Amino acid sequence: MLSRKIILPAIYVCSYLFTFYVVLQYIVYKPSQAGMVSAKLDDSSFPYAVWKLFFYPHILLGIAALLLGAYQLTRRSRRNPVMHKRLGRIYGIAILINVLVVPYISLYATGGRPSTIAFLVLDVFWLGTTAIGIRFIMNKNVRQHRQWMLRSYAITFVFVTFRIVLGIIQFTIDAPMSFTFPLAVYLSIALNLTLTELYLTKRGRKASQPIEGVV
Repeated sequence: MLSRKIILPAIYVCSYLFTFYVVLQYIVYKPSQAGMVSAKLDDSSFPYAVWKLFFYPHILLGIAALLLGAYQLTRRSRRNPVMHKRLGRIYGIAILINVLVVPYISLYATGGRPSTIAFLVLDVFWLGTTAIGIRFIMNKNVRQHRQWMLRSYAITFVFVTFRIVLGIIQFTIDAPMSFTFPLAVYLSIALNLTLTELYLTKRGRKASQPIEGVV
């Protein structure tokens, strides 16, 4: 299992590279210039103007959650409880608002209905893990709060993992978007949560080991 010293820098690098890509692709340039979005414009019924009203909050709130969540994982963040709490609230609010935006965005997901269902499943996981994490800290259960917020961030990181997994699938499998898109979503959720559970299990075993010389 990779150590924390390797995992956190990797998360930071991927998060910032992804942020740079999103800002360049969708803010510096127009969304219509992106390949997947331009393909939607071929459909005259696609409500591009309204779609953008949901899309921009989606990506901006997603980036906020991605970057804040990465910082919240660090010991440095927890050394300042007041700031940690404030940033945690922003993280939670960014996700809870985004959860309301995703259903509309998913209606026009590349790949059609299978992709719509996949992104709605992702939305449920995002809401569920975050809400449970918030509930635990409201009940002063710090240990369970940390575990569930780590799961929440694993779902947030699907923003990044999805692009990588999708690229690998499309490079290796000649299949329509209606297959590759939802498959990439499900695999990203499974991969991120599996790695998170392995990490939590390893930490739990270390915490339960007896200290040498102590009975």
